[in-house]
Amino acid sequence: MRTTKGAARNKAKNRLFKKVKGYVGGRRRLTRTAKETLLRAGAFAFRDRRARKREFRKLWIIRINAACRERGLRYGEFIHGLNKANIELDRKSLSELAIHDPRAFDAVVEQVKAALAA
Repeated sequence: MRTTKGAARNKAKNRLFKKVKGYVGGRRRLTRTAKETLLRAGAFAFRDRRARKREFRKLWIIRINAACRERGLRYGEFIHGLNKANIELDRKSLSELAIHDPRAFDAVVEQVKAALAA
């Protein structure tokens, strides 16, 4: 008598359908479509975990550039001045300073301008 995969197959399908809960249409109801969709979702998630880091860095640079231009500097000049002044703040914290604590950012800009002038 041949053996079937009954219980194991049902368990695997249940695991699959739990993962695709919330998807629309056949992507939630059909085994093959659900499996394909889950593979693509995993690929996008893998790619976008890396892309997210790039996107945030771009956002911080845009914010810093805007804050610097209000104070009469360009982004490139500002970063060069930070290096000359030995200020080791990363872009994320500089961006937060520019938004939430403009006076502290002004102080950093003054140090940068002094370093550039020297």
